[in-house]
Amino acid sequence: MMKKFTILFCLACFVLVGYQPVSSAEAAKVSSQQVPSYAKWGQLAMKRTKEAYPEAIIVDYSHMGRQEGPILTTEKFRLWLEEGEKEFGVNVTISFYNETETVKEVKLEEIKRKGKGKKRR
Repeated sequence: MMKKFTILFCLACFVLVGYQPVSSAEAAKVSSQQVPSYAKWGQLAMKRTKEAYPEAIIVDYSHMGRQEGPILTTEKFRLWLEEGEKEFGVNVTISFYNETETVKEVKLEEIKRKGKGKKRR
């Protein structure tokens, strides 16, 4: 009985929403629009932060901005971590070469809530 209801509910939703086929080119365009350009750098920021703070849990993540130069681009992120009773932020700065996207440098800086910083790696 429940299975029949579920199937009927899904069919009703399908009819109400309408069937709109999408070409693969349109799907790729929508997909690429949903992934921000800094996403791969954000993954690297999280990876390096996890390596530096293996016991901490990343609870929040923000892209702070991008600075483009003629040779290098810099992406900046802020991650909030919890480690036991302690909650703190880490600013991550990633510099990479524009032409090859090869990483030049990754800097991590631990910050307190009130803005006082303590360098870490």
